[in-house]
Amino acid sequence: MSMAPPAPPSPVIDYGTKRPLSDRINFRLLTIVAIFSLLVGIPVYNFIKIQVTHGIERDGNLFRVDLKKMGYFPFDEMAGTINDIPPDFRKLDGKEVALEGFIAPTDVSGPQIDHFQLVYNVAKCCYGGPPKVQERVFAFVRNGTIDYTDAEIRAIGTLHLAMAKDKDTGKIIAVYTMDVKRVEPL
Repeated sequence: MSMAPPAPPSPVIDYGTKRPLSDRINFRLLTIVAIFSLLVGIPVYNFIKIQVTHGIERDGNLFRVDLKKMGYFPFDEMAGTINDIPPDFRKLDGKEVALEGFIAPTDVSGPQIDHFQLVYNVAKCCYGGPPKVQERVFAFVRNGTIDYTDAEIRAIGTLHLAMAKDKDTGKIIAVYTMDVKRVEPL
């Protein structure tokens, strides 16, 4: 009679007890969760913030306005009216605002300018076709001139809603104008 050696004991797996939380969470897991939260959380927060505020933040008497959001609505360049502009932006008429964007090429040449068009992105607007009438602000420096730059700027001044039409075609050529008090580089 030959006897087989006994089988080794099988590992005991206890599914009923949990390991303590400190054993299940480690520094590597916390780092991965933190990085993922930042990568996803910041863009989601910014998106929700712009949707809730409509791109307008009040800072005392100054309104910081997202220039891209300000022009992001359908507008008929032939038959549009002030009432076609979203109410939140109509309320800014005559208010002091800060707009960040780029100086679009205009009819002025030289290093000093006293008027310009402010757009949120020169590459998209000027090289991908002209900006729509509601996507630009015609800015006028009332006290002197500013240095022309191709860098992003912050223009601070009084915003006006002004439906200006071309005399020959009847096409609306301006929706927003701005009396610029100062320009800051970004």
